[in-house]
Amino acid sequence: MVDDHPTFREGLCRLLKNDKEVDCIRVAGDGEEAIKLTRELLPDVVLIDIAMPKMDGIQAAKQIKAVCPATAVIVLSAYAYDYYVLACIEAGVNGYLLKSIPHIELLNAIRMVYAGNIVFNLEASGGVLRLLTTGRDKGQEAVTSAKLHSRELQVLSLAATGITNKQIAHELGITSNTVGTHFINIFRKLGVESRTQAILYALKEGIFTLDDIVLKTGFD
Repeated sequence: MVDDHPTFREGLCRLLKNDKEVDCIRVAGDGEEAIKLTRELLPDVVLIDIAMPKMDGIQAAKQIKAVCPATAVIVLSAYAYDYYVLACIEAGVNGYLLKSIPHIELLNAIRMVYAGNIVFNLEASGGVLRLLTTGRDKGQEAVTSAKLHSRELQVLSLAATGITNKQIAHELGITSNTVGTHFINIFRKLGVESRTQAILYALKEGIFTLDDIVLKTGFD
């Protein structure tokens, strides 16, 4: 169990230990420690948060899957952001669940990934699945080399943190109408129709990274 909040990880570990078929063998507070302990202990399943010190959970999950491919990884997050889910899918995780999941459902998910299944929360992943099947249908392939200017990049990266146009305007010292204009230009250049599609596109094309978003927000 990997989470930088001691109360959450220790409490969840105790709950898991109460189950006859599941045992929480160790807890970790950051991604680097998670990789080290996985190499040493070879657990069947790793539960891991996303935003943590030293290394975020998605990068840690990617490395865990590289060095211990038999270990299943479930990301347990408080956030249903599409770009988090997409990054986790690309990292090869076995599941993405929200921290609000009932205890019994989490136990069932652990058993399922242990058995070789994939478990993604529908609330968190539904939007990504739709975007993955339709997002490229409206000319995105033709604009992969589109360039955003510096202000548009600032607006889009701030949007990725989940804040409103008004908050973006305050951060950048511009008006909300100007922010709206920037979004219109961003959508046109990237061939998308929404913030979420623009953020997913930017992450997939390396315009900015998940680390950039985490650093701006400090999200857990």
